[in-house]
Amino acid sequence: MNIDPDEQWKLLIGGEWVETSEKYPIVDPYTTEIIGYAPEASLLNASDAMSSASDALDGWRNTPMEQRCRLLGNLADILDHKTPEWVDLVQSETGSTINITETLQVAGGFIDRFRYYSRPQRIDSSELPVKQGATALGPAGLVAASVYHQPVGVVLCITPYNFPLTNVAGKIAPALVMGNTCIIKPAPQDPLGILRLGEAINEAGFPPGVINIVTSSGSEVPASMVASKDVNMVSFTGSTTVGKSIYESGAATMTRVLMELGGKGALIMTEDASVDAAIGAIASVWGFHSGQICTAPTRVICHRKIYDQTVETLSAVAGMLKMGDPRERDTLVGPLISEQQRDNVEKFIESGVDSGAKLVCGGQRPDEQGYFVQPTLLADCTPDMHVVREEAFGPVVVVMPHDSDEEAIQMANDSDYGLFSYVYAGDTARAHEIAKSIESGNVALNSIQPHMEAPFGGFKMSGIGRDRGTWGLKAYSELQAISWLA
Repeated sequence: MNIDPDEQWKLLIGGEWVETSEKYPIVDPYTTEIIGYAPEASLLNASDAMSSASDALDGWRNTPMEQRCRLLGNLADILDHKTPEWVDLVQSETGSTINITETLQVAGGFIDRFRYYSRPQRIDSSELPVKQGATALGPAGLVAASVYHQPVGVVLCITPYNFPLTNVAGKIAPALVMGNTCIIKPAPQDPLGILRLGEAINEAGFPPGVINIVTSSGSEVPASMVASKDVNMVSFTGSTTVGKSIYESGAATMTRVLMELGGKGALIMTEDASVDAAIGAIASVWGFHSGQICTAPTRVICHRKIYDQTVETLSAVAGMLKMGDPRERDTLVGPLISEQQRDNVEKFIESGVDSGAKLVCGGQRPDEQGYFVQPTLLADCTPDMHVVREEAFGPVVVVMPHDSDEEAIQMANDSDYGLFSYVYAGDTARAHEIAKSIESGNVALNSIQPHMEAPFGGFKMSGIGRDRGTWGLKAYSELQAISWLA
C-alpha cells in the first residue's frame, strides 16, 4: 500500500485548502488498518463553503456554457493522467476489488462522465406562436414563448460510499455545465479520493468557490447545509431513511431535491427464461462490489417450473466465487465497507432464517481478515419477510417462486421500492409487456447492462427525479418561460 497515513488532508473551500482542528480515521475494509485521517468540518466551515459557492454563482452562471464545458474537458484530461496514482488510495478506502476499482471507481464511468458533459449541448427550446382568444387580460392574438433551463443555484451534492468518485462525477458534471456552483459532501467512510479530486479541480482552472469539498463523520454539518436558505438544491444518493430526512429539512426553504434512494431490485424469470443467463445476472449481487449497489437484482421471482434448477445452480455458483484480498486479480468478492455494515448484513440474514427462509448457502463469517460476508442465498421466501421487503446492501439474494406472469408482476410491485428491475424470458416481446407493468424507474430485459444515456431514477421510495445524459442537465435546472405578443 503506497499511502501515507500521516498525509494532512484538508477541506476545499473557495479554492483554498482549509485545515481543521479535528480529524477522524479512515479504515481499509480489508486490512482494517487506518489509512489516513479525514478533516472533520465544523459548522463554520460549512457556512464558509455555502458563502463561497453563493459568491461564485453569478460569475459562473454568466460564463458561456462552452467555457464551462471546456473546463470539464480540462479536468477529464488531468484525471486521465492521474488515474494510476489514485487506484491504491480509492481501493484502500472502499475495499472494492482491483478490477472494479480500475474500471469503475477511478477510471471508466468516473472520467467518462466528465468527458460526456464536456461537450456543449443546447437544451433550450422555443415554442411556436399560438393563437389565443380574448380574455380579461387582453385581446385575442398570437402569443409566442421561449422556454429556458436556468441554473438552480448552489447545489449540495451528498454522495454514497459505494462508488464515491463515479457518483460525484454524475452530480457535479451536469450541475456545473448548467451554471450551478457545488458543495460536495462525501460519505464519511471514504472521502479521501474526492479530496484528491479537489487537487485536479484546482489544476483544471475552475474559479474559486465554484466547487467546494466539505467532509465530516457526523450528520450535523450536512444537516445544517440542507436546512440553509443558501443551498438551493440537494442532490443525494443514499438510504431512503436519510432521503426522507433531507426532504423534510429542506421543505422550509423549498429546497429542490434530486434523490436516488434505496432499491430492492426484482428479477422475474418466466418458465422459458435462460437459467444460465439469469444466473449470471443474479450472481452480480455477490461479485459486483459485494452487493453494495442499489440497482442489484437481489429479489428473484422465479417460475416454479425452473425454481429448483435456479436455486441449485445459484448455490453452486456462490461456492465458485473467490473471496479474499481485493488487490488480487482473481478475487471476485471483496469486503463490505465497514464493521458496522458487516454486522448489519449478518443480522439481516439471521432475520430471514428466523422468519422461515431457507439458508441455502452463505450466512457465515468467513475465515478472512476484513469485513466480509459470504455470498448468501435465501430460498423459499415469502413477500411478507423483512429480507424480501428491505435492502441488505450486501451479498444477499432472496428467491421466491411464482406460477404466472400476473403473479410475478404482483410480487414485483409488492414493494416500497422501484429503482431497477429485470425480466428474463425466452420471448422478448413477452418480457417487454411484463416490464411495462412493473413499478420501477428502470427495467432491463435479459440483461443487467444499463443504458447510460436513458433517464435514471426510481419510483415510490426509491427516489425523486431523473439524471444521466441530457436528463441530468435538466435535473439541475429550473424552467423559465418568457412570452410576448407575436
